[in-house]
Amino acid sequence: MNNGIIIIDKPAGMTSFGVVARIRRVLSVRMGKKVKVGHTGTLDPFATGLMILVIGPECKNAGMYSKLDKIYDATIRLGQVSSTGDLEGEITDISDRQPSKTEIEQVFLKFTGEISQRPPIYSAIKINGQRAYDLARKGKQVDMPLRQITIYSLDLMSYSYPEIKIRVHVSSGTYIRSLATDIGESLGVGAYCNQLRRIEIGKWRIDQAQKLVDFGIES
Repeated sequence: MNNGIIIIDKPAGMTSFGVVARIRRVLSVRMGKKVKVGHTGTLDPFATGLMILVIGPECKNAGMYSKLDKIYDATIRLGQVSSTGDLEGEITDISDRQPSKTEIEQVFLKFTGEISQRPPIYSAIKINGQRAYDLARKGKQVDMPLRQITIYSLDLMSYSYPEIKIRVHVSSGTYIRSLATDIGESLGVGAYCNQLRRIEIGKWRIDQAQKLVDFGIES
């Protein structure tokens, strides 16, 4: 713990709230009293990587950390769409056409800079006081408003159909699942995000992060 924060490398298959609960439990036992712990931005259960946890009095500054820019490594699978935008949703085949690398790079240009993005309905955004994912799971109509985001860079790291590997530097509030879906739509073949790893938040990097096992927590 450094200056009221803990930098964690979240494992796949665990919710962000699960990470917070486990760290809170360990710290409370160590300190012999209940310790307040919060996160500064969720990662989807399938995703891995950097989370900044705020401890005790630093919880009041959570919003400051959540507004920081972020960098992700992601894998986008072409030819299919997902009801959730990731590998945990209902997958539907769309197309077996194989876009060229040049075509993909041209589409990437459309998603660089300040753009409008519609967040996925399976997200933690509140709609009329309720989480969007709770409404979606109940089968209710969810109208997600567009939001302005900035994609500072979108780099194609490798392409071997049907998978595109990217590194993307984004402003706070950007959903990589929505980016994957929008890229697939622009290519006309469908796509979803099947791997996601957050590697930087502001000045903090993934190589500075501790793992849950460092706290005696089995992931």
